[in-house]
Amino acid sequence: MKRIIVAITGATGVIYGVRLLEVLRDFNVESHLILSGQAKANIKCETDLSVEDVEKLASKVHDAGNLAASISSGSFRTDGMIIAPCTIKTLSAIANSYNDNLVVRAADVVLKERRRLVLAVRETPLHKGHLELMARVADLGGIILPPVPAFYFHPRTIEDLINHAVGKMLDLMDIDHSLFKRWQGE
Repeated sequence: MKRIIVAITGATGVIYGVRLLEVLRDFNVESHLILSGQAKANIKCETDLSVEDVEKLASKVHDAGNLAASISSGSFRTDGMIIAPCTIKTLSAIANSYNDNLVVRAADVVLKERRRLVLAVRETPLHKGHLELMARVADLGGIILPPVPAFYFHPRTIEDLINHAVGKMLDLMDIDHSLFKRWQGE
């Protein structure tokens, strides 16, 4: 069974993390959830869900302040971690190994263990400092996946666009899905 860490941070777009948790649950993937404080506020602001509703989607919930959680150690085996959405603050902390919370510590562990780390960075426009932080994380082995919409599959709803971004995240974790129609060529 696959085991994926999912972190939802305080950028707009918490629906990406929520949808990811729904799909992982439906595919019987063990998910370990970390919610930042601002993520909890954004869940209330951006969705009709409660924080408790989102937490129920995960196999295990970890407090963002608990640096002694299982996922803070490389000896706890996972298939990787997805941060969706990922704030610039979180990106910066990961780029600099500033492990002051469980989101960053778990990401740091994933990198040091050479597992997959996917950051759905949610900010626009970007200045050079943001781009340098992304390059730094990429140099460490992380994957930057901004949830940029695609239109080749003729999305009809916001859910189609969300599913496309989540599907790209799943692809990077080698999880088969049919969340969007794949490009077949002309």
